[in-house]
Amino acid sequence: QEQYVESGGGLVQAGGSLRLSCAASGFSFATEGIGWYRRAPGKQREFVAAISSSGTTNYAMSVRSRFTISRDNAKNTVYLQMNSLKPEDTAVYYCKMVNSFNDNWGQGTQVTVSS
Repeated sequence: QEQYVESGGGLVQAGGSLRLSCAASGFSFATEGIGWYRRAPGKQREFVAAISSSGTTNYAMSVRSRFTISRDNAKNTVYLQMNSLKPEDTAVYYCKMVNSFNDNWGQGTQVTVSS
């Protein structure tokens, strides 16, 4: 069964940076696209960024040019470099295989951006 462990969140001032990590297991990591998602207080979970098995990336408009997704297949890990953070980026961040539609999510990592 797929498993995800997200880390790297924290409290940062607006304009600051954080790097999130997602360690995945339970599936063939190198052959799957992986996405980052977030859930802000009182809102539904939303798409943030994704990276395909070949390295093609895709971003939500709200984070494009500020966030960068990358992957290390040798470590079964996906990263999200977040720069120029804004208070509206405050959320719990999750990662998940793009082609997985079950309700199996990790615990997420909290990102809080103060103004």
